[in-house]
Amino acid sequence: MSALRETRIVFNRAMRLSLRNPAWVIIGLTQPVLYLALFGPLLRKMTQVPGFPPGTWWQVFVPGLLIQLGLFGALFVGFGLIAEWRSGVIEQMRVTPASRTALLVGRVLRDVVVLVVQAAVLVLVAVIFGMRVPVGGVLLAFVLVALLGAACSSASYAVALITKSEDALAPLLNTIAVPVMLLSGIMLPMSLAPHWLRTVSEINPFSHIVDGIRALFRGHFSSADSMWGIAVAAIIVLLGITFGARTFQRESA
Repeated sequence: MSALRETRIVFNRAMRLSLRNPAWVIIGLTQPVLYLALFGPLLRKMTQVPGFPPGTWWQVFVPGLLIQLGLFGALFVGFGLIAEWRSGVIEQMRVTPASRTALLVGRVLRDVVVLVVQAAVLVLVAVIFGMRVPVGGVLLAFVLVALLGAACSSASYAVALITKSEDALAPLLNTIAVPVMLLSGIMLPMSLAPHWLRTVSEINPFSHIVDGIRALFRGHFSSADSMWGIAVAAIIVLLGITFGARTFQRESA
């Protein structure tokens, strides 16, 4: 059985599970839409504040929501894997000749598909509200969100297999996700922050992806920000999948 066929089988199974219970997909989209409708209008006058990045408030806020969606939508998928491990599904997979990497990649592809659909719905709602951005910028932003989602999903599955406990996984992920979100400029651009906070945020790779998507939404496809965003996203997904694949191979041996 080829690795591609094994990946497809795992992907189809995971996708069927999501389609049977789409509640979590809808719930995951509810929060960013509420931010868009209830918090976004507060930024309308912020564009006149010194230090606010170029572009409309849509071009600043919506990219942040896309990263928030990718971060929280993919980072917590490990809880489902713990449930499968507890019910014996993982144990059954161990006795199959299927590639351990395929067991991971199939699940990650499902998470990426769900995430891109959620991102498309979010952008569509923003367009209905009045956002106007280049189509090419939106498509490239979806690619970055997909890479980010693949990295976070892989890492989440790996940590879930290591901890095998929701009680350990939840605080660990929250400890990582909250500072990453606050230091990435998702809600408010870090250009408004004090110098020391901007310096700290530059260490956070997610802040470069946020800046990259904001540049893409302004149509600056070859700017330094967009290039940095693409490069950082590629590095993150490589690290995330490598970590996840090695953990799957070790824990499922």
